[in-house]
Amino acid sequence: MNTIRDQLPLPEDLRVFLTVIRKQSFAGAADELGLSPAYVSKRIQILEGALKTKVLHRTTRRIALTEDGERAQRWAVRILGDLDDLFDELSQARQTPRGLIHICTSFGFGRNHVAPAISSMAEHYPELEVRLEVFDRVVDIVGEGFDLEIRVGDDLPGQHISKRLVSNTRVLCASPDYLARRGTPESIDDLQRHDCLVLKERNNAFGVWHIDRNGKTYSARVSGPLSSNNGEIVLQWALSGRGILLRSMWDVRPLLEQGKLVQLLHDYSQSADVWAVYPTRLSNSAKLRVCVEFLADYFKHLSE
Repeated sequence: MNTIRDQLPLPEDLRVFLTVIRKQSFAGAADELGLSPAYVSKRIQILEGALKTKVLHRTTRRIALTEDGERAQRWAVRILGDLDDLFDELSQARQTPRGLIHICTSFGFGRNHVAPAISSMAEHYPELEVRLEVFDRVVDIVGEGFDLEIRVGDDLPGQHISKRLVSNTRVLCASPDYLARRGTPESIDDLQRHDCLVLKERNNAFGVWHIDRNGKTYSARVSGPLSSNNGEIVLQWALSGRGILLRSMWDVRPLLEQGKLVQLLHDYSQSADVWAVYPTRLSNSAKLRVCVEFLADYFKHLSE
């Protein structure tokens, strides 16, 4: 005889369900979870059978939540969060964080800096499972199921908690070849007469650089024949002499030391501090607290 408990969804089914929503495909969810698409489909069928309702509209082109599916999504996030909190509470007593922590950040910073930091953290905390995703857009960390976002720049969401991990600045620079060909700008207004390599990231204004000098912010409208939404591409263009860029000192310091780039207008810079952004207090989650503290210590030593 089946009991009500036998008919309740398993945590595995809820995790599969949330992954399908986030990836917007059964194949994408299967790939991320290391399962077959057929197994993912089966878990969704089991979930719908347990809930006695359809949670997804499935067509050949897209997947959409039903009205009941939206309710199920909210409960799934809450239930799995409570399970993680249970492990966190028990692990706090052992001082050994464990479980899954879902982190997002931007492409270039994620590949060059966050990924090595997480690799080091995994060595220190082997029971912690980290899933890192990178984007070139604004992320709704709660709606998309993230525990933590590592963000560069001071445009921070007011609805979440933010902790500065390390101070950082962006500086103006160009290659010696470009400066020999086009001359060196002597003032911020001179940028309008130069080819500037414009980077479009997230929701930042396109073609406008807000740069600080002695506590005052100046807005420089810049343009050039080349622009991209990827910082590493823009950096490569600068190295090949295609124009002036505004780039994080973390990324260009070795290139400046090697003479491959030259810093311009030394009095001007743009704040680009590195922040941890999260929706819940660190005291409520052992794994989140350990992750933020580790990253703060890692980036601090990296910048020294």
